[in-house]
Amino acid sequence: MKEPPGFGAALLRLLQRRELGLPELADHAGLTVPALRAVLAGAPPDAGLLRPLAAALRLHAVDLLVLAGLPVPDGLMPLDPAAARWAPGIVQDGVHLSAPGRRELLRIVRSLPQEERPSGSEPAQPGPVPDGPGGKLVRMLRHRNLRPSGLATTLAVVTPSYLSAAAYGVIGSDRRELTSRLVMDFATLLGIDARDLSALTGVALPESPPPPAPEAGDAAALLWEARRLSAAQAQYVAELARAMRPEPRNHYVLNLPGASARSDDRRPAGQDRTGGTT
Repeated sequence: MKEPPGFGAALLRLLQRRELGLPELADHAGLTVPALRAVLAGAPPDAGLLRPLAAALRLHAVDLLVLAGLPVPDGLMPLDPAAARWAPGIVQDGVHLSAPGRRELLRIVRSLPQEERPSGSEPAQPGPVPDGPGGKLVRMLRHRNLRPSGLATTLAVVTPSYLSAAAYGVIGSDRRELTSRLVMDFATLLGIDARDLSALTGVALPESPPPPAPEAGDAAALLWEARRLSAAQAQYVAELARAMRPEPRNHYVLNLPGASARSDDRRPAGQDRTGGTT
């Protein structure tokens, strides 16, 4: 069968990987089989179709919108752009907590009251989504308040990937090939099964990846839930996550299953919450 173009190809690969038929998917999503068949054949989808489709596939609507090259509505954007300064610290310190500590931190994030979007800081749509998989995955993480610097430091703590912020900028512009290693590591922070992300991006994995470590799953949950926080709330959570950590609090060393401990996993005591050094 000839592969359809664009998003239809990604969706077809995902359905084949999950062994999911169109009638079953249409029933779960409340959509018609002809509408889904048209998308698989290459028809451009719209947000009205992608939202129920995402729910049926147990994916975030934001991610499907980005993968389809569509703008993300303001209501689905992170609440406060300034909170991006604190998002990396929430994850980097949060994953160093015990399992009960991580659950408590996540409970606190979810319990914080929903604030109004700050006046004068309406969400700005980034530029056009690049056609390649690297640009789309970096954009998906941007919608989780991770800019290139925060993406670099967070991935270095949670996964084996240790690249510079500039390197992720190049990947985000599709000027650098997206490797299978990066697909697996992006999947960790996105909270998406690596095999599903492989299907959605068209980047093959060399072997079946191991299941994510509990810390990795909690990192993805923290990152997603923190999208709804204001900058002040995100700062509070980041400082709380650090205060909850056992000593020493100035090192970030993590050895998740599948990732080997490296001497460069250590971060200096002067690292700030934006991924730079003071």
